[in-house]
Amino acid sequence: MKLIKTEEDYHLALKRLEVIFDAPADSPEGDEAELLGILIEKYEDEYFPIEAPDPIEAIKFRMEQLNMDNQDLAKILGYKSRVSEIFSRKRNLSLKMIKNLHLKMKIPYESLIVD
Repeated sequence: MKLIKTEEDYHLALKRLEVIFDAPADSPEGDEAELLGILIEKYEDEYFPIEAPDPIEAIKFRMEQLNMDNQDLAKILGYKSRVSEIFSRKRNLSLKMIKNLHLKMKIPYESLIVD
């Protein structure tokens, strides 16, 4: 077992994990699978980071999940015109809007706040 430092190491680790993935938890191979998983995750976090979704895309995605339309969103944001302004990126989300979207649509704050 060694740290994953190169893409070749990464692919070898993935292949090995595929072989031992279903090993019993209390076995040597089960322990190896757990360690490999940690090492693979560390490598992926460093070299393949997943960026947070764009706030507008997060809202649209959640609307789709909740089967909402723009009128439903207008009830949360306050005005129908705000929805089109936000979707066309002419207006930024206010703190009040972010709080309402989080509380009423359960969208994580992290997805609504842009650095």
